[in-house]
This record gives sequence, structure tokens and C-alpha cells, in this order.
Amino acid sequence: MKIKRVNIIKHKIKEISENLELIGENLPENYEDFINLGLVKDGLYKKVEFCIENMLNICSIINADLNIGIPSSEEDIIDNLEKKKLITKNLSGKIKEMKGFRNILVHRYGKIDDEIAFESMKKGLKDFSFFIEEIEKVIQ
Repeated sequence: MKIKRVNIIKHKIKEISENLELIGENLPENYEDFINLGLVKDGLYKKVEFCIENMLNICSIINADLNIGIPSSEEDIIDNLEKKKLITKNLSGKIKEMKGFRNILVHRYGKIDDEIAFESMKKGLKDFSFFIEEIEKVIQ
């Protein structure tokens, strides 16, 4: 079996990389500076949300193109990729954590704990790079 939409995946990876660069350029080193960013802080949240959405879309494309299984949820897609050894268990867990963070950003935007979100972004940015590395292996 072959992934048919490799170019779409590559484009989404490029979008993630470009957005990660913007996030990195604008995410301050400490929480105190972060909470004073105003609209920039909101923009960072949206950029992270966009990166997570693209990551989940890539997983969905791979699941569908390889006809791995019919998922009933995003979690099933991630599990399918892990079961077929397309992603590691470690990456599977990280994707699920990021999906949870995305859900907080989308559904409880006004009630986000900025300190937890800041720490999650600082720690989680490298996880996107890890995701990209593994997906690039899958599409080759």
C-alpha cells in the first residue's frame, strides 16, 4: 500500500514548520512576559491550535490512504497508526496529549490557565519536530 496524498502531507508539514518558527520567535522565556503579550498571546494559541490540527489531519490522511481501518474518533486514528508501527507508542501518547491541549484551546478558550498553557507550549514545541521526523520516514 502507498500513501497517495504525499504532497498534501508535505505541505502540511511545511505549514507546521513555518508556524513553529513564528511561535518560537514570539514565545517569551518566562511566564510573566507571556501573560503581558495581549493579542500576541492569543495569536500564539491559535498558531499552536493550527499546528495540532495539521498534525491530526496528517494522521487522518495516512490512516485513510493506507486503509488501516475505519476510525470512530481521532483517538482511533492515532491508535491505528501506532498498531501498524507507523508511529511509536511514545509519539502516539504525545499526539493524544496535544489533541487534549487543542481541545482546551478550542472549547474553553476564555478559561485557559495561561500558566499551564505556557508550560505546555514551552515543553511541547519539540514534540512537533519529533512528529515531523517520524512522519517523513513514513512518507518516504
